[in-house]
Amino acid sequence: MTKPGFFRHLLAIVYDLILLIAVLFFATGLLLPFNGGEAFTHDQIFYLVYLLTVSFLFYGWFWTHGGQTLGLKAWEIRLLSDNLKPVTWYQALIRFMVSILSSGLFGIGFFWIFVDKNHRCWHDIVSKTRLFRVSEDQ
Repeated sequence: MTKPGFFRHLLAIVYDLILLIAVLFFATGLLLPFNGGEAFTHDQIFYLVYLLTVSFLFYGWFWTHGGQTLGLKAWEIRLLSDNLKPVTWYQALIRFMVSILSSGLFGIGFFWIFVDKNHRCWHDIVSKTRLFRVSEDQ
């Protein structure tokens, strides 16, 4: 298996973000009746925690069940642990948390792919996971 290129990885992220936004809209719709049908405000920290939890469950489920989100599948990429085994929930949690940190620091953790000799992002390194390019017939 080969490593996916940076742009292939980036396009998979964009695909997944589009789907995640739809999931978060649905999740918000489920929660609105409990807020009197009113929009959530910045001081309602529960809402932020709720959205982060939904986001983690979205990514975590796909990563631990086949290693492919819709974006990864569309761009023929699979996520596996360093030992080529399926990703565990613990690895998924670490990967999710570090990817938030990576993006919060102007994406430097994602651009680390250009520095690392194995072309890994920070969240790959810390969670001991890797992205591999695969074809549909594998």
